[in-house]
Amino acid sequence: MFWADRVAQEIIKSGKYKPYWVDDMKTPSGRVHVGSLRGVVVHDLIYKALIDVGEKAKFTYVFDDHDPMDALPVYLDSGKWSQHLGKPLMNVPSPDGKAENYAVYFAREFEQVFNKIGSHPEIIWASSLYKTGKMNADIKLCLDKTDVIRGIYGKLYKKKLSTDWYPFQPVCPNCGKESTTKVTSWDGKLITICCNVDAVDWTKGCGICTKISPFSGEGKYVGKLPWKIEWAVKWKVIEITIEGAGKDHMSKGGSHDVARLVSEKVIKYPTPYSFSHEFLLIGGKKMSSSKGLGSSAKDVSEIIPPYLLRFLMVRTQINQAINFDPFGWTIPDLFDEYDRCWQAYITKSDPDLSRIFELSQIEAKQREIFIPRFRTLAQIMQFPNVDIIDFFTKEKGSQLTNDERKTINERIKYAKLWLEKYAPEEARFSVKKEIPQEVLKLTELQRTYLQKIVELIGKVKSAEDLQTSLYNLANELKLSTKEAFNAIYLALLGKPYGPKAAWLIHSLDKEFVKKRFSEIQKKGQKGEVSEYLYSILDQPDIFTIDPEVKRRFPTVTVAIAIIKGVTIQKEDKKLQQEIDTFLSSVGDLTTQKLGGYSEILSYRRIYKETGIDWHSRRPSPEALLRRVALKKGLYQVNTCVDAYNLVVMRNRVSSGAFDLDKIKFPTILRFAKKGEKIHLLGDEDPTEYKKGEVAYFDQVGGFNIDFNYRDAQRTMVTEKTKNLWINIEGVYEIGREKVEKTLRETVDIITKYCGGKVERVGIVI
Repeated sequence: MFWADRVAQEIIKSGKYKPYWVDDMKTPSGRVHVGSLRGVVVHDLIYKALIDVGEKAKFTYVFDDHDPMDALPVYLDSGKWSQHLGKPLMNVPSPDGKAENYAVYFAREFEQVFNKIGSHPEIIWASSLYKTGKMNADIKLCLDKTDVIRGIYGKLYKKKLSTDWYPFQPVCPNCGKESTTKVTSWDGKLITICCNVDAVDWTKGCGICTKISPFSGEGKYVGKLPWKIEWAVKWKVIEITIEGAGKDHMSKGGSHDVARLVSEKVIKYPTPYSFSHEFLLIGGKKMSSSKGLGSSAKDVSEIIPPYLLRFLMVRTQINQAINFDPFGWTIPDLFDEYDRCWQAYITKSDPDLSRIFELSQIEAKQREIFIPRFRTLAQIMQFPNVDIIDFFTKEKGSQLTNDERKTINERIKYAKLWLEKYAPEEARFSVKKEIPQEVLKLTELQRTYLQKIVELIGKVKSAEDLQTSLYNLANELKLSTKEAFNAIYLALLGKPYGPKAAWLIHSLDKEFVKKRFSEIQKKGQKGEVSEYLYSILDQPDIFTIDPEVKRRFPTVTVAIAIIKGVTIQKEDKKLQQEIDTFLSSVGDLTTQKLGGYSEILSYRRIYKETGIDWHSRRPSPEALLRRVALKKGLYQVNTCVDAYNLVVMRNRVSSGAFDLDKIKFPTILRFAKKGEKIHLLGDEDPTEYKKGEVAYFDQVGGFNIDFNYRDAQRTMVTEKTKNLWINIEGVYEIGREKVEKTLRETVDIITKYCGGKVERVGIVI
């Protein structure tokens, strides 16, 4: 049985919670993150489960618009908004200058999202509960029973509250701040309050002390109960009978325990049916509105269709966390799961999957139609000269209905978004107009294989038959399947991987493919190659790439350089001007934009494939640019490090410079072994490598970790360094041309600001 149906039955059988009033709450302190949608949907599912068995129920959502602004979101200008810190959100201006106030602006944005995914609770504004006087009777009750509430806090937290603590948070009648104002006494009618100048370290109070009534009403708001106490009072005033919360609030001794005891011992209202739900995480991280962590509900609602966003939360058990990371194969996998539940609903083959599908619907229940697989569609979209509707008409075996065409067109929209911003590099491809430089890596046998394919084209009519012929041809030539198909992909796409090779070839103009494969064969015979900036180095006494690294990551390209006689200084004004010019050119950079750069995605991919979490260890180009996007500023080290970091940011290609005199040759790029350690720059203790990490080693040990993520102390570049060893690496979408460009710019900028003579430079593949 689906969990919400089970909860509904439990509520009904208890006989305790009528009338059924389901509620959830949120403070709109900034853009509401997608994680908060979980609470909305969880409560909505219980509400719908009650309705589905014929019970009468109500579903409300409270926006706590009266809470104080106690932090500034990272996306607001502190110079403009810091003056409002400490004030109730409803008294802060709207960021767009149009909405009624700050709280309404962000609350309405969130409301639009949960309406969009099929949740339509009645909205209650917490401020209205005060302004209409509905909270007054219980405010008095709480103030009269302050000793009881102090005892509740003391019992739960093993900490005695002072005798001048009272359960009320007034607004200063002079400066309008809530966070700085404290009640010091209560005489049964009036409270004595003081707005303390240094009550908090993020805003200032005005210092006045006076007496006021704690009771709001007739449209006036004078203050609020502390939220743990207010939670219980809102249960009573709204008449809520069913409400859960995230597990942090529901833990032993947590917020819910305070509210429960206040409800039982102070205001005498039965505690609603309660439950705990897990979080929705983005990339493994719990989110915070004010800190800007994660993705806003609005942003996520635009990258997948509404029913799929709802499905993401419906399909997961209430006690299981949801980790939604839009990068990679997450979105295609989610579509596959949705389609599986859709089929279960149509065929009635699995009651649980069928119910998940049913509760994920926003409009009318879906009937049986032909469903195009999302990942297939995303692949077909990238084939030249392919009519998508025609392709799926043939796959279905009959004409598509209007609903089927609508489904395909909808998925095309979201597939474009996925391919542009979130797809892994192996999912993206485009046919190169010119012969890719990467064909230089082809063996003579691979070139022969391509020439033989020319003879097949035209003879084989279908993609299915061509695929079989490609396999057979590889066997005849005694070429491994991987080598065979790598040759096709390198010739057409410039990368060693891609979609189904036969379908790719079949989608292209036959004469184009014949000409491309024949020209590659001729170039190989004549020794014709395109010009590169630097020659390939074969000097194992200096540097090599371990064969196992080459096998697993054949696209890895490393540039190396030796520069001697440098003079490194603490800073240089002209260099700083160059850096400032670059920073001003990327003033609109965001962390979301970073996730769309192919170079950064390439490093993230190799991190993931070597068992490294790129959320905790950001590739060096991303780490630098992320600081820029978050307006944190850059570290200033010295003229060498600052100079090459500028090139890293410009090109988004990972680079490292090391003290040559501390390097013991030969060096190698290889996988770290279990038990190996490195003493990283800035750390007190050595760090143990994770087995399988990619790193550079010399005869002493590792001198960096994870493709120039961080460097060792022993090889660090300082103002005393006279000779430099440089390495720059690319992988996947960062090809030899980009690595060479970065090498040239790195050498140029270092010699410009540090002098020195370049003694060796080249490429290793």
